[in-house]
Amino acid sequence: MEIERRLAREMAKGITGFGMLEDGDRVMVCVSGGKDSYTLLELLRDLASRAPVRFDLKVVNVDQGHPGYPGHVLEAYMAREGHDFKMVREDTYSIVREKVPEGKTTCSLCSRLRRGILYRVATELGCNKIALGHHRDDVLQTLLLNLFFSGRLAAMPPILRAATGHVVIRPLIHCAEEDIRAYASARGFPILPCDLCGAQEDLQRKVVGRMLDDLEAKRPGTKQVMLAALRNVRPTQLLDTGLWTRLGISFAEEDEYTLSGRPDVVPARRLVDRRAT
Repeated sequence: MEIERRLAREMAKGITGFGMLEDGDRVMVCVSGGKDSYTLLELLRDLASRAPVRFDLKVVNVDQGHPGYPGHVLEAYMAREGHDFKMVREDTYSIVREKVPEGKTTCSLCSRLRRGILYRVATELGCNKIALGHHRDDVLQTLLLNLFFSGRLAAMPPILRAATGHVVIRPLIHCAEEDIRAYASARGFPILPCDLCGAQEDLQRKVVGRMLDDLEAKRPGTKQVMLAALRNVRPTQLLDTGLWTRLGISFAEEDEYTLSGRPDVVPARRLVDRRAT
């Protein structure tokens, strides 16, 4: 299947580019029942069978106590596919409903509670790494959310060391959501609904997601250019002097080659070492 091969290539690029996997890793794959985590799991299982490094997979789902949560559907799928699977049942739904006022976004508290559970379970299972199904579009949405609503220039790290010592990895960091959607449809994954954040149509994340989709429709390739920009940062063209200090620079200088003929574009700059001035 061509879509599967493309996703596998993009995932391999993320894993090798950021050094996500090492020989002997025990990886806990977090499966929510959505298209992204199903795709992550199947691609990782295929990679484990042929990768030059050996790593083991443990699959975990957290039943957070949502009324009518169809966890049995996921359990049946995992048994049928032969995955090493554990269902964890923790009623965080009641906590979220109690703490978050009606109409307010539930995502933040819900995700914090789930993250704490996942760290604990990873320790119990002896897993040193935790794999999440976030993809390219999630990264770009996070970038815009931080820019528009938090006053920060930050996205979603492909690899992160948690305070608990676990390493969180996002192997699908280069994968496009439309490819994942097509693959999940072709594979017929039994998708589980989310009755909390997934049901909130006015979420800021959904708003910026639609904005990105609109830009991509008007100018195909926009998302890929944005992702490339996150690996092509010009610190001295930003306003964070604290970052300048940490990098040992004090100002920018015009480079010998500039983007001539483009008055709307700031000329390329080179970093000036503070210690050399």
